[in-house]
Amino acid sequence: MPAAARRPTLTAVAERAGVSIATASKVVNRHSDVAPATRARVESAVAELGYRTPGARNAETRRIVEFMVDKLGSPYAMEVLRGVTLAAEEADVDVTVSRVRRGGGDRPEPPSSWTRRLISARRTGAIVVTAQVTETTYDSIARARLPVVVIDPLHLTTPELVSVGSTNWSGGRTATEHLLALGHTRIAMIGGPEASMSALARADGFRSACQRADVAVDPALVRHVAFDHDAAQRAADAILRLDEPPTAILASSDEQALGVLEAARRLGVVVPRDLSVVGYDDTYVAAWTNPPLTAVRQPLQDIGRVALRTVLAMDEGRQPDSHHIELATTLVVRDSTAPPRA
Repeated sequence: MPAAARRPTLTAVAERAGVSIATASKVVNRHSDVAPATRARVESAVAELGYRTPGARNAETRRIVEFMVDKLGSPYAMEVLRGVTLAAEEADVDVTVSRVRRGGGDRPEPPSSWTRRLISARRTGAIVVTAQVTETTYDSIARARLPVVVIDPLHLTTPELVSVGSTNWSGGRTATEHLLALGHTRIAMIGGPEASMSALARADGFRSACQRADVAVDPALVRHVAFDHDAAQRAADAILRLDEPPTAILASSDEQALGVLEAARRLGVVVPRDLSVVGYDDTYVAAWTNPPLTAVRQPLQDIGRVALRTVLAMDEGRQPDSHHIELATTLVVRDSTAPPRA
């Protein structure tokens, strides 16, 4: 049955919220003279039923896609946003930016709240850059019938969730092969959180390359921490203080690699003379480090472009060929890697 035939009515919204049709109309048309509790009930009903104002597209001159992110200052998120923005300009649509953690708190906004807010604001769809996408989140998205694309989600246990990422296993393996080709045999891996599917894929690629080269992986040299500068700095400090420190460290993000560089600097370990370092993402900061960072390049801008185009296609009733889209990674070699000292 066509989607239009199943479109919920304002009457259904009013019945679900337990209010009059006139009150429901005031809420969906964003009038101010409605009590907050009543407004919340109507907005909840709108989200649950997936109601959209008839003719809203004709009344609006432009479509608007919301870009939702955990950390506004993250180079990773900013590179994805750059791609989203460029694709939006080409498609003649607008992009708004918001935080998943609203109100200055540390706890993420409940998915039922943000899907309700997106529909109330008449957003065309959303692109979400956060690890906080669970089955509960997807249930809220599905009920709202809102086009949502998630960037590199924590896991892919919900196959219907549309997501875009990169070839993480291949990226981890390629970076490790580079270090092995330089002659490194004692290589450390600072991976992302073990709950992250992308982090585990990068670590599996690392282990695969070592196994193929018949190089043993010392468990003491593999640490899983947050995709964070300070966490990686602490992990690298501990690794570099071992009786047999590594000659190379592969990090799972550029932010982690910056933490490794700082730990090495504080300990007087010279990169790349004493230690080779490889980052992951190849955001704009990778070329600005001292020395410039060898890194696995995720095509973050292309990921943003694909996400934006996918949201617009879903809004037009076209489903993507795959619910998880992966773009290829490449290795960018700069000055932070070299053969190990004799």
